[in-house]
Amino acid sequence: MWHRVGHVVVPHSHETVDKVDAAMETSREGMRTLWLSLGVLGLTCAVQAVIVAVSGSVALLGDTLHNGADALTAVPLGIAFVLGRRAANRRYTYGYGRAEDLAGIAIVLTIAVSSLLAAYEAVDRLLHPREVTHLGAVALAAVAGFVGNEWVARYRIRTGRRIGSAALVADGLHARTDGFTSLAVLLGAGGTALGWRLADPLIGLLITAALLMVLRDAAREVYRRLMDSVDPALLDTAERTLRAVDGVRGIGQVRMRWIGHSLRAEAEIVVDSTLTVVQAHALAVAAEHALIHAVPRLTAATVHTDHTAAEGTDPHAALAHHSAA
Repeated sequence: MWHRVGHVVVPHSHETVDKVDAAMETSREGMRTLWLSLGVLGLTCAVQAVIVAVSGSVALLGDTLHNGADALTAVPLGIAFVLGRRAANRRYTYGYGRAEDLAGIAIVLTIAVSSLLAAYEAVDRLLHPREVTHLGAVALAAVAGFVGNEWVARYRIRTGRRIGSAALVADGLHARTDGFTSLAVLLGAGGTALGWRLADPLIGLLITAALLMVLRDAAREVYRRLMDSVDPALLDTAERTLRAVDGVRGIGQVRMRWIGHSLRAEAEIVVDSTLTVVQAHALAVAAEHALIHAVPRLTAATVHTDHTAAEGTDPHAALAHHSAA
């Protein structure tokens, strides 16, 4: 009821131009998030790098490397958002939204390289111990790293979920883990202050282990997106919505896939065989309209209409030999 009232009070449409404008608006929001995050993490990284130079803390060095890597992930994501604004053409008929998935791969690779660098430095310090100085400054740098990363993480995850960007959410999770590794640096500084020389390199190894867990989660998220995985709850919502459309007698297969941070769907509905072509088309448009409003981030749906058939007949018999065995 409220949806119908909304149509009357605030007229709107789902024409192609409107969809392109909406996609561009979310991309601008994503870009603002990325560049602001880049500035905050860049400042945090610069402060920590100065303290690494004077203290010789390998744990803080690892934290600084990861903060720098996290900041740099804004670059491939920024490129993906810019490419995503380009209109579809005859070669890329669905547009350039998949560039965001490629950016997700770049993020996973960045996390992996950062983990290897941190592990190498920590092992080297275990084999060749050196004294860590300026422990008070190291502790302050650790706190600064936590505050900066947690702020960026909340901002990225919130924006990524709002615009439906898996890559941006994965990047936010990376920043959050970097924040906790900064607190681990604080523990390492405390252990060193108490005379435990191995505290600093051991904390460096713990940072590596934590980042490997983030790598696993981020890789799984990007893998699912590349494999066209969607939340089954979205399919449940789509099926309930189609069944509720007046005139739909049944539903067939429903598919969805992410293209960038937007969803597209394909759905089959069954209508009365007595409907005219114009009436069946109007029903398909009504079904697509209902889906767009019911499923978050869905921008378009291709609705195929089947008609009710007599028992024992198959309207798709001519296609049967093309079906997979």
